[in-house]
Amino acid sequence: MTTDQGGDAAGTPDAVREIAAGYAFGGPALDLGVVLQDTTAYRDAAVRIPLGVLNRHGLVAGATGTGKTKTLQLIAEQLSAQGVPVFLADIKGDVSGIAAPGTPGDRISARAADVGQTWTAQGCPAEFYALGGQGAGIPVRATVTGFGPLLLAKVLDLNETQEASLGLVFHYADRNGLELYDLKDLTAVITFLTSPEGKGELKGIGGLSAATAGVILRSLTVLENEGAGAFFGEPEFDTADLLRTADGGRGVVSVLELPAVQDRPRLFSTFLMWLLADLYQELPEVGDLDRPKLVFFFDEAHLLFKDASKAFLEAITQTVRLIRSKGVGIFFVTQTPRDVPADVLGQLGNRVQHALRAFTPDDAKALRATVSTFPRSSYDLGEVLTRLGTGEAVVTVLSETGAPTPVAATRLRAPQSLMGPLDAAALRAAVDGSPLAPRYRDAIDRESAYEKLAARPPAAPAGGPAAGAPREEQHEPARRERRQDEEEGGLIGSLLRSPALKSFARSAGTQLGREITRSLFGTSRRR
Repeated sequence: MTTDQGGDAAGTPDAVREIAAGYAFGGPALDLGVVLQDTTAYRDAAVRIPLGVLNRHGLVAGATGTGKTKTLQLIAEQLSAQGVPVFLADIKGDVSGIAAPGTPGDRISARAADVGQTWTAQGCPAEFYALGGQGAGIPVRATVTGFGPLLLAKVLDLNETQEASLGLVFHYADRNGLELYDLKDLTAVITFLTSPEGKGELKGIGGLSAATAGVILRSLTVLENEGAGAFFGEPEFDTADLLRTADGGRGVVSVLELPAVQDRPRLFSTFLMWLLADLYQELPEVGDLDRPKLVFFFDEAHLLFKDASKAFLEAITQTVRLIRSKGVGIFFVTQTPRDVPADVLGQLGNRVQHALRAFTPDDAKALRATVSTFPRSSYDLGEVLTRLGTGEAVVTVLSETGAPTPVAATRLRAPQSLMGPLDAAALRAAVDGSPLAPRYRDAIDRESAYEKLAARPPAAPAGGPAAGAPREEQHEPARRERRQDEEEGGLIGSLLRSPALKSFARSAGTQLGREITRSLFGTSRRR
């Protein structure tokens, strides 16, 4: 569709008025654009999203070059202006410009006039992060203990037996003051538990076979080769730092730099699952608010689901379903709805669908599948979706009552921040000037399981029975511990259908100076 100048109220067709009435919300809302009919944009027919439904999640989809990233930017900067913090996964490196004012030009002026927008160049308060310091941003790290066995097992694609064994390893480390800060700590504990000195430590509650240990160690090696070694360690990132607002009440936009994620999808998926799981367990239940506490945007979302195991996909689905009650909204940004598993797609209440191409039979099939996911409307969506121009989309969102709004072909507003990457010098200055930089910049390698096990006398394994104790007395603690596991782990195990959770369901004292307990997702709770 072309960019004809907008129509005025006097000439607005009844069909357009009817669509616009479905977007006339009483509460705070984000302005996406105006209704488009044929080639005319009607300035008096606004298309909006209520702030209160953004925790019902959303999808921004469309072919390459149709304006998906600009739509992401448009929504994110308005959320920031409304006091809502935002998280952006920046895979292509072109979202960092959200921190700087946009550059005026003829195309922006024409778009603003077309949709009735008062355009003012304005950047957003922003923080820039990089996984493990692999990039210019503030390093983001997580300890292995904080990450937990359940998520790690899913990322490693372990089977049920291997998952249970990994849970036992974490349980043993929690109980014996062996801090798992990085991957070498976990490797050291697994190696010890399969050594002659340590193999008896877990025998009373199931043991750890050499074959299973070998599978886990090989999987950890693959994960480390994909770049995750730098991500696991200290200081651990506190996800509460994603919920900040700047002076003046604007929400801080947190931009995670992921320039090489296409080559390391395990690293990307690992981090996102931990981040969401950590937020889920730390945030209180709030139900539906008038505005979300945080909104996530996952650009190139197909990378999150590509080659993911069934168990990992189940974890994502469960996370998306449950985290809305914590006031967190998630938007997936990808090329077609088919990139998102059906169980996840069914939970995305807000849709912005940019143009699709139908050059091949596969393209035509994807187009038909996309049309089938929209509510019924007067549009021939198969025709409309192939004729949309850049910066135009078909929209349907949830109303304030939770009902879908009418399907609306929409000409979108122009972002007010810089549409492109931030200058390298400006990015470095923003990172260096961040109040979070001193807290996270330098890695810490404290004494932990690796050092403790390396210094341990071979004849004195930690947590083992006293030398010379009667054999029956030596086995009694393990028996008592097994009985407690069976009594306490049943409910959680039935909820998660995971035998791993029975071995770490109760709290464990450690030398970290806090009690470790495991959440629904297996991550450790902060105390």
